[in-house]
Amino acid sequence: MAMVYEHGRGVKQDMKQAYRLYCKSALTGDAISAYSIGFMYFNGRGLPRNLGMAVYWFRKAAVAGDAFSWRMAYRFRDVVPAEDPSCQEDAKLSTPAINHAEAPNHNPNRDIVAEWVNQIAPVYSIDPALVMAVIQAESAYNPGALSPKHAQGLMQLIPSTAKRFGVKDPWNPMENIKGGVAYLSWLLRHFSGNVEWTLAAYNAGENAVDRHQGVPPYQETKAYVKKILAHYPKTTHPIPPLPSEHPTDAG
Repeated sequence: MAMVYEHGRGVKQDMKQAYRLYCKSALTGDAISAYSIGFMYFNGRGLPRNLGMAVYWFRKAAVAGDAFSWRMAYRFRDVVPAEDPSCQEDAKLSTPAINHAEAPNHNPNRDIVAEWVNQIAPVYSIDPALVMAVIQAESAYNPGALSPKHAQGLMQLIPSTAKRFGVKDPWNPMENIKGGVAYLSWLLRHFSGNVEWTLAAYNAGENAVDRHQGVPPYQETKAYVKKILAHYPKTTHPIPPLPSEHPTDAG
């Protein structure tokens, strides 16, 4: 109904009514409604243009799982969000800020990420639990995570890896997961299902693992493998089929 009033579809266009209904829905956690309010503030569409309030709502929508809002929140990450006084929500529904530079210790988006992983991982014949353990270690479920080495998103894809596996937008959470899972699938085939070597290669590169015929003697890589195996204790994984043998694609 908010969209009906915003665009005047069969009724007289009423931006105030659209905002009121978007607000009511956004307070229940609806991502599209939160994004729509952000869009109204961003473009001055029925509301005074206010970039701070736009970013506030983009962040709300991003935390609720809207991929485009993640990109907007990242694009304007330096803008201080301004709470919308006309649309207040109960304190228990408040959402954390998105930290694009460093993944937070606790991220309530784990359930949302798990839904995406459960859609994508089986397509590549990967155990979703392994993917979740990698994401936890890489970004703590933060789709906006950015490392000093320019690794991006949930699975911390560096630009060369993103390009290698056809990821056009690493800030799109589902596309990022697809790229990371495709890389894990390739590594598991390359290392015959050896999980330790696969994880070491995800961190340090397959060439380093090939060269050392095992986990490289790098402190960071050894700690990385140990951290993930604490959550995913299996040291072997069924070897995934080649991409051409995958029956379908996710999303």
